[in-house]
Amino acid sequence: MTTPCPRDTGAVIHATTILAVRHQDKTCLAGDGQVTFGATVLKHGARKIRRLYNNAILAGFAGSAADSFALFTRFEAKLEQYRGNLERSAVELARDWRTDRMLRRLEAMMIVADRSSTFLLSGTGDLIEPDDGIVAVGSGGPYALAAARALARHSQLSAREIAEQAMAIAGEICIYTNTNLTIEEL
Repeated sequence: MTTPCPRDTGAVIHATTILAVRHQDKTCLAGDGQVTFGATVLKHGARKIRRLYNNAILAGFAGSAADSFALFTRFEAKLEQYRGNLERSAVELARDWRTDRMLRRLEAMMIVADRSSTFLLSGTGDLIEPDDGIVAVGSGGPYALAAARALARHSQLSAREIAEQAMAIAGEICIYTNTNLTIEEL
């Protein structure tokens, strides 16, 4: 099971796993460091997670690096425009992404989160807030998501520990995901 590419539902975003976990009053975003080009691993330590808006918001991406940087820039502008209001900024970026001809061509997905909300954004105009505060994207996303949900329900681990363990499991299963993690926590 893989994550469909936003632009072409027949294509698949490989190249990463991003996981968000909101649990026990903490928010954590984790991303692996692997960058692939076709069947070749080009980099092991990429940072696909960022802190935004005075370190109050976390954002992570899956997909083309250049497209993701363009989305980070646009999302940062929305955060400034709406004074750090995550939900409004995410709604406006999703609207732009869906309606703007240039943005619709971007091959990426984003997860954005603050202490109280988590959203998944895609180029098809999707803006999804998970019921349980746990969401993942990328080729290892389904594995990380399943592991994180099980750990959140059946352990006393912290959000960070859940993210670490779930990403380790995804890294063992998905060939496009490594265990060189970047983890940010609020």
